[in-house]
Amino acid sequence: MAITSINCDIIQGFNYQKDAQTLIGHITKLQIGDTEYEPDLTVQDPTKIGNDDGKVAVVGVLSNIYWQGGHAEAVLFNCRVSTENKKASILLQHTSLSKTDVVFSFVVYDYDPDKKEYYKSFHTTDTPLNGLVAKHGGQLDMNIDTNQAIDVVSPKNYDFSLGVMPKEEEQQIEYAVAQDANFSKKWGVTVVGK
Repeated sequence: MAITSINCDIIQGFNYQKDAQTLIGHITKLQIGDTEYEPDLTVQDPTKIGNDDGKVAVVGVLSNIYWQGGHAEAVLFNCRVSTENKKASILLQHTSLSKTDVVFSFVVYDYDPDKKEYYKSFHTTDTPLNGLVAKHGGQLDMNIDTNQAIDVVSPKNYDFSLGVMPKEEEQQIEYAVAQDANFSKKWGVTVVGK
């Protein structure tokens, strides 16, 4: 299986500059159990420059995302979240997380030097993925840093990481290596009789 490991530029993700062409990523939706995270960080969608300024509200700004590529492999991501979403994460970690269902969507943008514009390179389109919080060594693969990150000081933001295993249903993750060169990969396996 081909491994996907993408490091995104946190500073560019929060404070977009037109003259920088680095990878940018966002967590656009996240729900864990009954807790729906607020899309309360306003950032730039780099594909919409000039279209009503292209500002979008997201749950988190990605620092990295990793997937081993297998249908049953977890998607692991690290992102920065707001103070409110930090509080939600701490509450989830320190109370009994009776429901580990996860609904999430993400997008990573890359720059096409030939067309001189950004495109979606790794994403879930407009359809969120359904999964479960992954476990690592018997522990849920979820962590929030209670100390504020210092590379971007405004807005206040905190490191958050999550691993998500697919539910027993076939879903799609989209890839592109250029604006006009894209394909889909399966995530999750449908179990007959469920």
